[in-house]
Amino acid sequence: MVATVKGVETQHEVVKNCFCMEGGQGETSYINNSQSRNLEMVVPALKETLDTIRLPRRPEKLLAAADLGCSCGQNTLVVADAIVQHMTDMYVSQGHDPPEFCIYFSDLPSNDFNTLFRLLLDRRYFGAGVPGSFHDRLFTERSIHAFTSTFSVHWLSRVPEQVLDKGSPAYNAGKVFVHGASEATGAAYRRQFQSDLARFLRCRAAELKRRGAMFLLCLGRPSSAAPTDQGRVRLLYGTLFEDSWADLVREGLMDGFNVPLYAPTLDEVREAVEAAGAFRINRLEMVTGSPAAVDHPDDPGAVGHTVANNVWSFVGALVDAHVGKALADELFGRLQRRAEERAGELMAEMRLPHVVCSLSLA
Repeated sequence: MVATVKGVETQHEVVKNCFCMEGGQGETSYINNSQSRNLEMVVPALKETLDTIRLPRRPEKLLAAADLGCSCGQNTLVVADAIVQHMTDMYVSQGHDPPEFCIYFSDLPSNDFNTLFRLLLDRRYFGAGVPGSFHDRLFTERSIHAFTSTFSVHWLSRVPEQVLDKGSPAYNAGKVFVHGASEATGAAYRRQFQSDLARFLRCRAAELKRRGAMFLLCLGRPSSAAPTDQGRVRLLYGTLFEDSWADLVREGLMDGFNVPLYAPTLDEVREAVEAAGAFRINRLEMVTGSPAAVDHPDDPGAVGHTVANNVWSFVGALVDAHVGKALADELFGRLQRRAEERAGELMAEMRLPHVVCSLSLA
């Protein structure tokens, strides 16, 4: 018997307690599917953000940084290494001895911290895991010099309640994603994103040191697009995933589910920053990422396999919690076949836009 999650509040608890990138080191794990090329592309922008950190005449001997939504792959280590190297260079260039570093890695309690910790051996910093939602307070007041969050804040704290309420105009009937949904559904997702980001920023404003800085990187969409037009993200969740889910709904095997993801425009990010009221924007722009890394991009089978594993690494835990492993396997098998059929389009179009945002306390 397949156990399914029912009820608005229950689905919220699933996101809060079960949501994580796929752990371990298998072929569907996040560690084997994270696209580090998209992160390496924006390392210069991260360093520019770190340059806004103003060192006092006698700088502290310990520098603390935190990566929020760290998951368990190499991306968080790329960020940590960039911070340590750049801040070491900054100290030395200003005539100071390099500081010691404490890097905090934070994600939901369901995150595979064990896999991450095995990657931290012999690093140039002290590391610590901090479980919890980045929509809540995580650190003591004025304790962190630099915050980073990469590929994370586009994930919502919850699916908007109205989207799951059959009596609401925003009920997302027959769909699992905001792309192509009703205007009311799009508005509900937009409000949830802006509320979540403003809450995230208010928490960080309390925890960041006065001279500190924050760097954000998340999925985005063109400024001209409505909330129900999620741009190229639609290929993953509005086409491949949603159509595969619809197959199983028609066969009576699944019930309601929605992907808690929202790709914002630059204006929507700016509005959330202004609503939080504590930060000034140093840099806000859209960059286009690299295509998915596929060993044999001309082979539809290889493309389908890579794309299915990639989506599984992101939302597999939520799907498994909702319908059980057997139906999750069936769903992603169908998604893989659809990706194989559209392999050429995916390789041409899967260069996803990302929002780059650099912030300092106002």
